[in-house]
Amino acid sequence: MAAAVKELWPAVKLGIGPAIEEGFYYDFDKKEPFTDEDLEKIEKKMRQIIKSDLPFIKEELSREEALELFKKLKEDYKVELIDGLGEETVTVYRTGKSFTDLCRGPHVNSTGQIQAFKLLSLAGAYWHGLETNPMLQRIYGTCFETEKELARYLKNLEEAKKRDHRKLGTTLGFFDIYHEEAGAGLVFYHPHGALLRNLIEDYEKTEHLRRGYQLVITPHIMLAELWKQSGHYEYYKENMYAFKAQDQEFVLRPMNCPGHMLIYKSKSRSYRDLPLRFFELGTVYRREKAGVLHGLLRVRGFTQDDAHIFCLPQQLRQEIKSVIDFVFDMMKVFGFQDLKIELSTRPEKYIGSDQDWQMATQALEESLKEKGLTYDINEGEGAFYGPKIDIKLKDALNRPWQCATIQCDFALPKRFKLSYIDSAGKQRQPIMLHRVILGSLERFIGALLEHYNAELPLWLAPRQVVVIPVKDSVEGYAQEVKRMLQEHSMRVDIDCGSETLNKRIRNAELNKIPYVLVVGEREAESRNISVRKKSKGDLGAMAIDEFIRMVKEEIKKKVI
Repeated sequence: MAAAVKELWPAVKLGIGPAIEEGFYYDFDKKEPFTDEDLEKIEKKMRQIIKSDLPFIKEELSREEALELFKKLKEDYKVELIDGLGEETVTVYRTGKSFTDLCRGPHVNSTGQIQAFKLLSLAGAYWHGLETNPMLQRIYGTCFETEKELARYLKNLEEAKKRDHRKLGTTLGFFDIYHEEAGAGLVFYHPHGALLRNLIEDYEKTEHLRRGYQLVITPHIMLAELWKQSGHYEYYKENMYAFKAQDQEFVLRPMNCPGHMLIYKSKSRSYRDLPLRFFELGTVYRREKAGVLHGLLRVRGFTQDDAHIFCLPQQLRQEIKSVIDFVFDMMKVFGFQDLKIELSTRPEKYIGSDQDWQMATQALEESLKEKGLTYDINEGEGAFYGPKIDIKLKDALNRPWQCATIQCDFALPKRFKLSYIDSAGKQRQPIMLHRVILGSLERFIGALLEHYNAELPLWLAPRQVVVIPVKDSVEGYAQEVKRMLQEHSMRVDIDCGSETLNKRIRNAELNKIPYVLVVGEREAESRNISVRKKSKGDLGAMAIDEFIRMVKEEIKKKVI
């Protein structure tokens, strides 16, 4: 793609062009913006290059040779990249007569091996993601081994556009993200969205209490000294909101763990008290760059279903396995059956001893093996204080969403001098597990809406039933039906509008309301209702008591 762009616009400068999970992108510095018509031109040129079956030739250069080459090519961004690599040798790939790119590789042998591809979209991207740097133009694309696979992917992509949670959230009155007066990346939940979130939170609290967790609540702002003690100030400061007041520096919390450790430290603990499981629906704030904000998936303020488990060494694996079971149980309830597991190991910057890291990583990995679960390893992708297990859910379109995380931490308990008294009366340090089940509630709600295309299971639907009177003369009966359902805690609306019956039924379907109850003179006389169910159509006449029993059973079983 980059070769095609350089042929068409030789003055364009190249940024970076990595492979990503679902394809690739390349950043370009071009004075005039790319257009959709330009994408068609680029695709045409790419096909010519593929047809020519040009070889990709790898060449290893010294750092000085590479700098000289890219300075001669006037590729300023490549020169900067080479300067920042700090390596004595670098590799370049040459294609055709004139195209040369800085790349680690590997590549296919020649352009002729490239099969089905498609350029997808355009976006702006700051160089290195910094708003003070030049804005480049990013072209996204994807590729597959066969046209059939590409066609399937593009079909899913079109379906994903229809299911975009940002569109659904606004259209159906769940939430909105941006108010100029408030700033970007902050979520405003409207009544339907607030109700959905409350339903999820209530269920989570019930399930946590059932599994022996204790609810806690910690402050949203705390002194900067606390975050220096935890290591966040040193390793995470660029993502934190810090401010001064009354000659002291405070931080708007980006994590919940320091607050939970202070609660642990508030009294002496015995080995008999462990495991101790603190759970909080904790709202955190992170200073995300404007360019990465994306609906509910990437915001500056969000709530995590966060817990910290303090345990004995001999309890560690059982606690990890219990959390894994908890995740699988919760995902099943919400309708996610396909999960992907990744184990992330020690990053370049970390706290704690190598021995602790080895023990923590071993505990996580052996727990996965004992559960008989398959997993991938992400080298160097752990948190700065410990390795982690990430459990990603896959939605109806087979897209992965990061939600659950289990992190094993020996370092922070040591930094905060956490202790318990063992059976011999000696002070010992507990091990701490950081874990979330659904993760960010904002991200999970976004995933939920897209997975179901906002046609939520009955127990989660903000509006479960709408009653539609056929004419004004039966409006009183319609109101009576509504009251009877509300007495059984059902979420009911009534539509007495002036539009036709068919239009009001259609409106209910567009608003994703699971049940429509139509009442006319016949229903009023027989004290019945005519029931329609979303996606199943007309269920016929039904006694009100029968309908109530049916719906309560569906809610109780959390039918998907």
